[in-house]
Amino acid sequence: MSTLPPSLTPLASGTPGPLLSLTEAAVEKVKHFATTMPDSQGKPLRIFIQGGGCSGFQYGFTFDEKRADDHVIETGGIEVVVDPQSANYLKDARVDYVEDFRGAGFSVENPNATGGCGCGKSFNA
Repeated sequence: MSTLPPSLTPLASGTPGPLLSLTEAAVEKVKHFATTMPDSQGKPLRIFIQGGGCSGFQYGFTFDEKRADDHVIETGGIEVVVDPQSANYLKDARVDYVEDFRGAGFSVENPNATGGCGCGKSFNA
C-alpha cells in the first residue's frame, strides 16, 4: 500500500461515531467476494486511500490482515478495517456497490473530497 504524499495534511475528523458506513449492496458484495475468493478467507475488508489517480488520491479495497492500529467497523456481519492515515480522509464516507452502464464496482461518497475526476475513481482533498 502506498503512503500519502507528505505535502498534504489530512482532514480533521468530525463528530464521534462510526468512521464510515456501507450500504446493504456493498455489504452483500463483500460477503459474496469473501466466499468466492480463496485468499479472502478469515480476513476483513481493508478500505484505504493511496496517492494516485487523476485527482491525487484513489480508493483501495482488499482483503487483508487486521493490524493493531486499525480502525475496525463491524456492519451487516462483515468486518472492515481502515488504517489511521486513511481514516482521516474517510470520516463519514459512505461506500456503495454500483452496477451501471459504466461497469460495476465500489463507489465512495466522501464528504471530505473537495473535487474529483470524471472517472469517479479518484479525488482530491
